[in-house]
Amino acid sequence: MSFYDILRLALRNLREARLRAALTSMGVIVGVAVIVTMFSFGLGLQRNMLSRFRALDLFNEMRVFGKNVFSMAVTGVDPKLGRDPNPGERRGPAFRSDQAPTRILDDAALAEIARIPGVAYVAPDIGFTTYVRCNGRVVPQSVNGAMVPNQSSRFKTFQAGQMISRPDADEAVVSDVLTETCGFAKPEDAIGQTIEFLTTRDDKQESKDPAAKKDPADEDDGGTSFFGIPLEESNNNAAANNVVGRTFRISGVLGNEKREGAGQGGPMGLMPNAQIYIPVQAARDWASKHRNPMGEVALALARQSGQLSQSDSEGYFSAVVRVHDPVVLTDVRKRLTELGFGSFSIVDQLDQIRTVFLIIDSVLGLLGGISLLVASFGIANTMIMSILERTREIGIMKAIGAEDREIKMIFFFEAAVIGLTGGVIGCLAAWAIDGIANRLAYRFILKPQNASFVDFFSLPPYLWIGAILFALTVSILAALYPAARAARIDPVRALRHD
Repeated sequence: MSFYDILRLALRNLREARLRAALTSMGVIVGVAVIVTMFSFGLGLQRNMLSRFRALDLFNEMRVFGKNVFSMAVTGVDPKLGRDPNPGERRGPAFRSDQAPTRILDDAALAEIARIPGVAYVAPDIGFTTYVRCNGRVVPQSVNGAMVPNQSSRFKTFQAGQMISRPDADEAVVSDVLTETCGFAKPEDAIGQTIEFLTTRDDKQESKDPAAKKDPADEDDGGTSFFGIPLEESNNNAAANNVVGRTFRISGVLGNEKREGAGQGGPMGLMPNAQIYIPVQAARDWASKHRNPMGEVALALARQSGQLSQSDSEGYFSAVVRVHDPVVLTDVRKRLTELGFGSFSIVDQLDQIRTVFLIIDSVLGLLGGISLLVASFGIANTMIMSILERTREIGIMKAIGAEDREIKMIFFFEAAVIGLTGGVIGCLAAWAIDGIANRLAYRFILKPQNASFVDFFSLPPYLWIGAILFALTVSILAALYPAARAARIDPVRALRHD
């Protein structure tokens, strides 16, 4: 028999038992729909995660770490033991270096890193928290140094004003949250206003020769008591003014770029998130003059141990390195390792993320595979029932010259038609389920939170093609025993069968 004849016989047999074939196909449809739906959900989670990283500009930047005073101050402790490498007052994201750095990340090191092929720029991380006064209100705020000019994606969108004009300007860029905290009606009202950094230390007095300081007895003008308590209101005002350490003019107010899909919300890039950004040099001067107590002790211990000489700079704890193309990220990191620096990149987390999603997809696929396994028993049962009903027909076919191979092919074709039909319809059902689930999630979860539509499922071509082929393979395997049993039927006995 030709291929066409075998196919025509298989289709005719299925048409004669429409209900049974339909019910058998339903098992395949359900199994394929479950597999595709669950796999597409896992792939959708992974795609949205990677899309969010890409939208937040995390693949073009990395953090580089140098040897810091906190690590140099610690002695007699196993370096393999986990501990906070920067136990200062500031807390941020848990960026972990891939190795223990052996070099100090100073200005010379930053210039050397900037010369690495593929590096766009290097920005040191100088951050601290201090009390600030703005618009008559005093609040503690996070401050970070910013390179001027700055190519970071953090400074692309402004609600009002512009970026700091010069590297030595006493200007600051603030967030829209700070303008609300300070009581400005709108971001435009904050432009040109001053923001004061408060301290109890007199920076101008400390910069002079200590011998030139006035004797405290000479400063007593009769306005204080024996215990030094101010007696006049004017002295109170003078004391209040003395807490102003440095004044900056607000040049710009950052805005949140409206991003749809997976990239909505969240700060751009690996640059530390802060409420106030000032020039790097100003941030460095303030951080060195107003070091927290633990930082002062760490610096003293590092110099006392000889790991940091009196003439050496303590350097920066970390810096943000941006590359022109994510493709060169690996080569740049290798070069940083050779130079003795540690680094962190979001790429480090991708392998772990892929492993997690592989486990999730495997579990979800296993649940769907169980459904398809149950459907395969239904296919085998249908084929066996078909043999019992068509025993006499099979005997006639063998009597007129049909070979065992051709008898097997008829049953294989019947199972293949069931598997192919169930696979195609199952994929279409999974596509419909994904669409309905997305609409329901947007209607009842995302929309009430004013979030944009997010596709939680991913249905790439290889998934539905693979699901159809898998259903086809399972169906054919389920027909192996029934086909072999049909081929072994004795034609003489078959002709006597009622």
